Amino acid sequence: MLRLSKLTDYATVILSFMARDSKQVHAAMEIAAATGIALPTVSKILKLLVNAEVLSSTRGAKGGYALASEPERITVAAVICALEGPIALTECSISHQGCEQASGCGIRSNWSVINQAIHDALESVTLADLIRPAMVPEEILIPVASLYR
Repeated sequence: MLRLSKLTDYATVILSFMARDSKQVHAAMEIAAATGIALPTVSKILKLLVNAEVLSSTRGAKGGYALASEPERITVAAVICALEGPIALTECSISHQGCEQASGCGIRSNWSVINQAIHDALESVTLADLIRPAMVPEEILIPVASLYR
């Protein structure tokens, strides 16, 4: 099963909160209170996002954290990479050195294709997409009479 860590999940919650007012500078305590995520966890995530240049930080009394770019330019792939490292389904997607079977592997290039497709899909979704209200499909009505034909 492909699964992201809780930290990555929390990072999307934090960034979604920040993206709703993307020009605002937010303090870690404010983010923790607004999201319900513990302050030490928020602080750890903010540091990782600053290191990955997803966020910028400002010190001082009026300091805090802000998005480094507009929500439309921050991709889900960038967030995942900031928290998890490179997107890779298999070890050989990152490096061939960790696999004893690499020299005779006939499917390595296929994993690369799959990995790239997933990476491209995650690159196509932005923080702006995450904060848009979900589109709920309209109710589908099937006339009862049509069921008895």
